[in-house]
Amino acid sequence: MRSYGQKFLLELRDADPTRLGVQLGRLCVDANIPALYVSRVLKVSKTTIYAWFRGQYIREENRKAVEVFIDLVKKDMDGGVLPAKNSIDAKMYLESMVGGSI
Repeated sequence: MRSYGQKFLLELRDADPTRLGVQLGRLCVDANIPALYVSRVLKVSKTTIYAWFRGQYIREENRKAVEVFIDLVKKDMDGGVLPAKNSIDAKMYLESMVGGSI
């Protein structure tokens, strides 16, 4: 699993922090959770996840799931469960979150 690229990380750093998707992106980077796995949990494409990370609009039907996801990941970041050590740990973490394979 490829980590986030330097160009993307610079874009994310400069993106509008008031946008929900940017908040999601920053949290995923900090938690070491790959975008591919986030896309599977939120049932959207990886391209959509990256668009959200860059601040694009999140449809109302997806906003609640994103907000819940953010809350759960923040709680686990604060509790020391995250950041994931590697992509395998990230996948296992998310599978335990959703109660099945992703």
